[in-house]
Amino acid sequence: MRTTTFYQTTMSMILVLVMGVSLTFAQNGETYNTYKGVLKDSKSKNEIVFATISVPGTHIGTVSNSDGEFTLKIQKSLNATELIISHLGYLTKTVSLADLKKGNENEILVDPSSVEIKEITIRPENAQSIVQGAIYRIPENYSNKASMQTGFYRETVKQRRDYLSISEGVIDIYKTSYKNTLESDRVRIFKARKSSNVKSADTLMLKLIGGPKVTLLLDIARHPDLLFWEEKLNEYSFALEDIVSIDGKMNYVISFKQLPTIDIPLYVGKLYIETESLAITMAEFGINLDDKDKASQLFVKKKPAGVKITPVSTSYLVTFKEQDGKYYFNYARNELSFKCNWRRKLFNSNYTVMSELAITDRDMENVSKFPAREAFKQSNVFVDIVTTYNDEDFWGEHNFIEPDQSIEAAIKKYGKKLRRQ
Repeated sequence: MRTTTFYQTTMSMILVLVMGVSLTFAQNGETYNTYKGVLKDSKSKNEIVFATISVPGTHIGTVSNSDGEFTLKIQKSLNATELIISHLGYLTKTVSLADLKKGNENEILVDPSSVEIKEITIRPENAQSIVQGAIYRIPENYSNKASMQTGFYRETVKQRRDYLSISEGVIDIYKTSYKNTLESDRVRIFKARKSSNVKSADTLMLKLIGGPKVTLLLDIARHPDLLFWEEKLNEYSFALEDIVSIDGKMNYVISFKQLPTIDIPLYVGKLYIETESLAITMAEFGINLDDKDKASQLFVKKKPAGVKITPVSTSYLVTFKEQDGKYYFNYARNELSFKCNWRRKLFNSNYTVMSELAITDRDMENVSKFPAREAFKQSNVFVDIVTTYNDEDFWGEHNFIEPDQSIEAAIKKYGKKLRRQ
């Protein structure tokens, strides 16, 4: 079955039993300004997570973390004057850089938006037809030119609340045209670091195969068969749930789930489709875990004898950003939680693996495909390739995803261990 093969080659993880325990930049602060902030709902004062923060007229941007925090570095030579903040269910907000404190955290309030359904003309087609139309119009809604992109990638492995591994890096991406279905995107590590064995213990250790190469496959406009392909659409039921505002444009919210007659685990989730162009702007989905035994076979490639792996939850998120009438891959995050039951142990172990990739810059003019020998392969393990490095100014002029409080605390804790050693 095609679905199973796809999972086993792209979303699998290696489980192994663990016994016992670049380039340099001149950082004088003169070439760029750094802006830090936390995004909050203007009414509830709750943090706004995974929002897009970008510089208008450029391809520079980042996303807020799970605490609503962000850091954005902007070259002074750009003479930028504003930031634009966008997120599902909120009015797009323009912020003057002159009003922000450089280097210090700024609290930015964003107003929620409301949509009056009566003002929207609903297409007469059913929800499945809207999805089919969105897939059919991918070549015209997304870039028909190859590009060079800069991204920030992070992956973490947790046992309960303790981090076993944190690895992150700035990566180069050769992104092919959305019309070119024969050529693959390429990923190359530019600069990366890790804090592994943050918790030292005799435990089951996990490694994620594919790293940023796999996370990039969540670009469902580039890889629509991740969710649906034409002959499989009839194995799902679709429903128009709502209409919401994203970046000031109205979007259909279409839910989907596999039909009860289908006996292999497929997906369940929501697609956000812009009402005029039918561009897919966002997707939230996960694996149907009703049959946990079958679902576990999709993720685990290798495991020790005597342990049963049971998936608890899966979560995938991908967003796209519109610029000059075309949509571009913007951010992807996947998270898998599961339980390990050892045959001769009294207690179970709970693990969570997360990876995320944000596009922080894009160049449409100076496009040069780097050699395949330099590219990160789908069989590679990111944490095994990068080296341990502890430096508060490690990222230099490059943009990154601000670590949430739990990740930051783990990195600091591990950094203290390095300094003592």
